[in-house]
Amino acid sequence: QVQLVESGGGLVRPGASLGLSCVASTSLDIHNMGWYRQAPGKQREVVAVVLHDGTINYAASVRGRFTASRDKDKKTLSLHMNSLKSEDTAVYFCNAMAGNAPLIYWGQGTQVTVSS
Repeated sequence: QVQLVESGGGLVRPGASLGLSCVASTSLDIHNMGWYRQAPGKQREVVAVVLHDGTINYAASVRGRFTASRDKDKKTLSLHMNSLKSEDTAVYFCNAMAGNAPLIYWGQGTQVTVSS
């Protein structure tokens, strides 16, 4: 089992910055970790994925504005978001692929609202 707990969401104005954190509690080996988001009325979409080898893939809509980082020893994942836009408003979820199967695990999500 993997428990993921996100923190750091909130209400910010357009152009502002915000950081999200995710802490994983598990004895399993974690392979990939990522951030996803879901806006009202829309499907969940990938934001950034950090692969086991350290490669980071970003969605085109956030590339150059968002930076994901992972600490494998501390089992944490962060997302630093710059130049936030109203279209970044969503619930942001932390995701982990872990174990021998492997299986996918999700956090409960944290709300990010960008509004003037």
